[in-house]
Amino acid sequence: MIAPSKKLIFWFGVTIVPFAAIAGLVPRAVIPALGIIGLCLLIACMDAMAGRKVLQGVTISLPELVRASTGRSVRIPLTIHDERERSLLLRLGISFPAAVTPESPTLEVRLPGGVQSSLAYWPVSATRTGRHAIEGVYVETASPWGLWVARTKDQASTLVCVFPNLLKEKDGLASLFLRTSLGQHTQRQVGKGRDFDQLRDYIPGDSYGDIHWKATAKRGRPVTKVFQIERTQEVYVVLDSSRLSARALSHFLPPEAVNAQAGEDDPTNTTIMERFVAASLVMGLATQRMGDMFGLITYSDKVDTFVRARSGKVQYDACRDALYTLEPRIASPDFAELFTFIGTNLRRRALLLFLTNLDDAVLSSDFVNQMGVVSQRHLMVVNTPKMPGVHPLFTAAEATGMDDLYRSMAGHLLWERTRHLQKELGGKGVNFYELDNEKMCAQLVSQYLRIKQRQLI
Repeated sequence: MIAPSKKLIFWFGVTIVPFAAIAGLVPRAVIPALGIIGLCLLIACMDAMAGRKVLQGVTISLPELVRASTGRSVRIPLTIHDERERSLLLRLGISFPAAVTPESPTLEVRLPGGVQSSLAYWPVSATRTGRHAIEGVYVETASPWGLWVARTKDQASTLVCVFPNLLKEKDGLASLFLRTSLGQHTQRQVGKGRDFDQLRDYIPGDSYGDIHWKATAKRGRPVTKVFQIERTQEVYVVLDSSRLSARALSHFLPPEAVNAQAGEDDPTNTTIMERFVAASLVMGLATQRMGDMFGLITYSDKVDTFVRARSGKVQYDACRDALYTLEPRIASPDFAELFTFIGTNLRRRALLLFLTNLDDAVLSSDFVNQMGVVSQRHLMVVNTPKMPGVHPLFTAAEATGMDDLYRSMAGHLLWERTRHLQKELGGKGVNFYELDNEKMCAQLVSQYLRIKQRQLI
């Protein structure tokens, strides 16, 4: 495909139009004017015929996969191959997905002469996690005399895989990752452990609960069981991907915080589930550092993803690949099916870290009613985002109008419902926490480290 260039339009205006006017006004100059016009048209036609072939032999290829992180710039490599090894100035264009933003709408590349393959990079940044497909690269270059531009579309394609940017959490998590059982920052392990190690003769002061009565009867003397600290436990993040997780992050921030972040990471374009995904990945890093096994369960109106707990880099990559493509579904969660699935598939006692939304009264009641068997077998910790303005009445700033009064009363009712839910869960041995948006990852890892220190699992 060819199209007229600005140069052709300019020369058309300074040659064809004036000489056509001269031929119409001066009868004696008709033949010379028509000759000049014909010559110009012949030159334009010859350049158009040559321009149709100028992009023959030029192909562009993209890598099969490009990895990126949200909010960080990445360069997409383009390999340009010219069989005739010409020096060309190419103008490239790509129809990027909405979640991938290029630094410039087009990219100009100068191909050096005498080289078949050249490499160019297109800087882009991504705003949302997931897999984003790029289909086709548009190529444009000038004809030999510059009167036309030749355009074509190369069928090159690639897949941009955008992962959550965990570097934003490094400041709040640096100290937490240092608090391990090794090195200078040590933690005291509370308790005596749960894993059976060996039998030994009774020593005065041993607890009667540790006596192995069958071995005592067989040997004719008191024998005590010796336990060791558990080093490897199963930790699962149970992530809610239902309709409430599709709410924008601005829903969980006060108005002044929304206005302050509007120019940077717009919270209206980020969902709370993206924060859940980042927190889950950080938990995977923490469990890997502590030597535990990490697993993943995501659910909406059914169990969408189940990755059984294991350790190692391959396991972390599997969880990461399952999380970064996760999209919220406009459906209410089915807690009955979720807890039935957990009770059927998780036989060994494990730590279940729930990232869910229980600010809806119906959903919170259903959650409490369905969790019975699972809460008795496993250690459950329920985490939900903290809502702005949820506090007891008369504890905030003084109300200046009726709107502030009604807003405070609504916050008090929601606070009272949340406290009732916390007491109800606590009575069944389930911890309940409200997580701040900025500190969600740090708070989740702190819960895990406290449980690990006290050997509650």
